[in-house]
Amino acid sequence: MTFTRSLKYLIVLALITITFQNGAHAGGFPVRPGRLILSPSVSYFFANKEWDSTGRKVSFPGNGKYTSETISLYAEYGISRRFSAVATLPYTFNQFTETGYSAKYSGLTDLETGIKYYLFNINYIYYFSLQGTAITPLYTNPAYGSGPELGYDEEGAELKLMAAGSGTLFDRSVYFDASEAVRQYFGNQGPIQDRYQITGGITLDKAFKNQISLTFGGLWSESNYKNFNTISPEQSKNFAFKQLTLSYGHSFSYRFSSFLSVGQFLTGRNTGDGTSISLAVAYRLFN
Repeated sequence: MTFTRSLKYLIVLALITITFQNGAHAGGFPVRPGRLILSPSVSYFFANKEWDSTGRKVSFPGNGKYTSETISLYAEYGISRRFSAVATLPYTFNQFTETGYSAKYSGLTDLETGIKYYLFNINYIYYFSLQGTAITPLYTNPAYGSGPELGYDEEGAELKLMAAGSGTLFDRSVYFDASEAVRQYFGNQGPIQDRYQITGGITLDKAFKNQISLTFGGLWSESNYKNFNTISPEQSKNFAFKQLTLSYGHSFSYRFSSFLSVGQFLTGRNTGDGTSISLAVAYRLFN
């Protein structure tokens, strides 16, 4: 099997498809002891253009197209007033096509499990927390050059600092949620990554049933391995992108909410230019 030049971007696209699908998560806000948040989500990602190493955007050669559907389950459980446990389990269906070539592959990707620690708050309005996460691959990549991969197939760790707060504006409730995370993969020349995002939201009615939010985020990845190998997509370890996401949320009750999001890449380097649509729901269970 011969892999085209565009396949070097597949590993990047597969990894970032679910990077910012967290509209239904607690984020930097605390979760009370004994409370469980379950948030299943489904997302669709499409790309037919790419950014090269200089940030120039061009179409995939050979009418290339990449699509990905991801089903993900996020869970967070309040252990105590300071600690909560978090986990994310994604399953993805990926497809890449171009003239004379087609590749389909699917499976579980990277399981993320972690502990969140609430550092302090300011007047119970602004909250600050720290989260440590372990990345565990639930797949094994095929032999060198024999097929596309679902991820780096490497264990890793992440440390994330989060801040969140709420208030009022024009007689409406507003909030913000920001995070800065550093992730390191432990494999051969595994990349180090900086993942960041900030969300601002506002309620649309006094009953707090409807809200809209805007998220700006990005990812920067760097490795000692600087080159690309068109035969081995997992070597795509140096890339960057910025993304803007608009979300609408509706609360059916205090326990159940839904979120519809549309995201678009703004700039990039060594990655695809993608558009994503996702639907997530949040169930809040407590004693």
